[in-house]
Amino acid sequence: MLNTFQQAPHAMLPQATTDEASRQEFSKSLKQFIQKGLLPGLGPIYKTRAVDRYKQETGKAPTPDRHGIRKAMVRDVYFQHYAAVNRISQELLWDSVIDSIERQEGDLATTAKEYSARNKGQLLIPDNFEVPKYVAALDIHCMPGGYPGEEKPEEINGGVLYDRGVYLYSMGYTGPNNDDMGRSVCNYIKRRLNGFTPKRILDMGCTVGHSTLPYKELFPDAEVWGVDVAAQQVRYAHARAGAFGLDVNFAQMNAEKTSFPDGHFDLVVSHILLHETSGKAMPRIFEECFRVLAPGGVMIHADLPPFDLMDPFTQFILDNETYYNNEPFWGAMREVDQVGLARKVGFAPDSVRFDTAPMAVMEFAAQAAGYSQEAAEGVADRDFVAGEFAPGGGWEVLIAQKPA
Repeated sequence: MLNTFQQAPHAMLPQATTDEASRQEFSKSLKQFIQKGLLPGLGPIYKTRAVDRYKQETGKAPTPDRHGIRKAMVRDVYFQHYAAVNRISQELLWDSVIDSIERQEGDLATTAKEYSARNKGQLLIPDNFEVPKYVAALDIHCMPGGYPGEEKPEEINGGVLYDRGVYLYSMGYTGPNNDDMGRSVCNYIKRRLNGFTPKRILDMGCTVGHSTLPYKELFPDAEVWGVDVAAQQVRYAHARAGAFGLDVNFAQMNAEKTSFPDGHFDLVVSHILLHETSGKAMPRIFEECFRVLAPGGVMIHADLPPFDLMDPFTQFILDNETYYNNEPFWGAMREVDQVGLARKVGFAPDSVRFDTAPMAVMEFAAQAAGYSQEAAEGVADRDFVAGEFAPGGGWEVLIAQKPA
């Protein structure tokens, strides 16, 4: 039986030795320990001693928002231990994968050419493409080289590293094929959008196309495109789709300004893209979504919830990504009025809303345990849980429709 929380092998993943696999599993288990063993202690620490210490030192209580909570917590040794171990675990997970990639670099490049040739979809890598500075200037998620990879855009190493590394980062909650976000949104479309059947689909910020492929599975006759600013990611994504036997188009493009014609797509989606963009880029991405959608087309962005949907302490926990995991836009993105922004660029006001797409991997696990379909959906669609990845809370989706 398929183990829901182990990544399923495919042709484009490196084969780990026993030692490499053990290190990778340790890095995943360490993140699980931090989530389950250390993180729950932060709340009691704040209430029982951090607030009192702050009052003694400043003569006043911390402000009841995530910034005030942080000021009270940063000097506490328990929080310092939590933050340090969390950062170490993030660096360790990438490091645990690099050896496998470097050892098989030549074979992976050959395999990529083979499977990219099997993918009948287009692969567009333009000359002299300029990666936005907000992506290129730092190693997002502490991933060596960041999304664009190091030095050689003609390689696929950055894509290989992301495919395996992000699975470890999610602690298995992205599912065996690392595609839980796309699969969860596809399930949502199938169940909630009343027979909506798009003929052309665009996935913005697709990285390795792991969330892109479920759309081709659900809508096999559709023209599906994945775009990303990182050449290594889309080159790997094209080969990866070929390894899964799917014909999907990939291109190096900036979601702020693609080269697609007006009204070309029926559905535009993204999966954890928005928190990787700058405050100036996000409005342009929404404008571009509106431009490339046909009348009546739908925009869906899947991410974690905005701050106004969670309590201040949960905001503080999530905002640790901003401070300690090279995610400078993580906190700021959640303060943007995304509903207002979607309405401003032209989406039908009464169509713009947040909703929750139950996690497909949790539904799968519940069904395997004998739950009915309805009960399995309930297991997956439970309340948001504090934590950097927040497994089990369902994916928050921003939905908007272009007027017909």
